[in-house]
This record gives sequence, C-alpha cells and structure tokens, in this order.
Amino acid sequence: MTHDAIVALAVLGVVGQAIVALLILIGALALIGARGPLRLLRRLLWGYELWAAFLVTAIATGGSLFYSQIAGFVPCELCWFQRICMYPLSITTLLMALRNDHRAAAYLLPLPVVGAGISTYHLLVENAVVEQANSCQISAPGGCATKWINEFGYMTIPTLALTAFVLTFAFLLLAVLDPGSESEATEPSAHA
Repeated sequence: MTHDAIVALAVLGVVGQAIVALLILIGALALIGARGPLRLLRRLLWGYELWAAFLVTAIATGGSLFYSQIAGFVPCELCWFQRICMYPLSITTLLMALRNDHRAAAYLLPLPVVGAGISTYHLLVENAVVEQANSCQISAPGGCATKWINEFGYMTIPTLALTAFVLTFAFLLLAVLDPGSESEATEPSAHA
C-alpha cells in the first residue's frame, strides 16, 4: 500500500513536470512574440489558477505528511525548510481561491521562489554535487543526501518539491496577470 502511494505521488510529479514543460513552451513563445497560446491559456484558466495553485500545494503538503507520518521517512533539515515554504501556501491559496482574490497572489510569489531554491540546493546535496552540512547529517538518518524514494530513476522527494514550487509559482503568476490587461494596452479604448 505504501509503495503504491509513493508511485502515485511520483506519477503526479511526472504529470506536473509535463505541465511545467508546456507552460515554459507557452512562455517562450510569448517572449518571441507568439502570444496566442498565452492568451488562450490565460483565457481558459482565468478564475481557476488559484484553485490550481491550491491543488498543487495541497497535494505537496499531503505528500510530505504522508512520507513522514505514514511511510516513516524522517524529514531532513532541508525538507523542513521546503515545508516552511509549502505549508502556508496550501492554506493561503485556498483562502484566496475561496474569495477569488487575485491581488494577494503577488505577495505569495516569493514563497515558491525560495522553496524552489531550497529544493534545487537539496537536489545538489542529494546527488553529491555539493557536500552536505554537518547539521544535515544530524537532522535525519543519512542526512540530506538520503534518497528515500527514487522512482523512474530520478523522481526523489526534492524533485517532487521543486516541481510543486515551479507549478505553484506559474499558477500564482497567472493569477496576478489579468487576461484583459494585454488587450487593453494594445487596443484603443472605446472611451477615448
């Protein structure tokens, strides 16, 4: 049962990475002037991007609690720092989605950025690119370099966290951007 849940979370991570790749492609197209896919995405997602951010952060929060409380994986120091960034996002994105408050999304953008930075550093430690600190070795058995899971040959807990932080950032950024703002800036106003 536990292994099935681990695989299910890893599959959700792969799906999340596919969505990230699509969002990066749409963003790159917009940067080179092809704004049609971005306009379509913003139009389709408008009103639901806060719910999407909540879904991602809720799954990430639930997944981290599953790993520590059910699977028995001891969170290392870097895992705790990632949780510090993720857990408040799951609560605040829910409250924002319930109130349909897009303005507040801008204030949350630093949390997934910091969390993604910690996840990236954790991946470097986990893959022995960077030496782990002594505090890591004290915080959990094997320290921050322990790979509690390694599904599909690359999907580890910090990889899942990084995916969730990038997706959350993207959805919050879409919540901040009003889909009508681009057309208003480029088209003459009817009142002018």
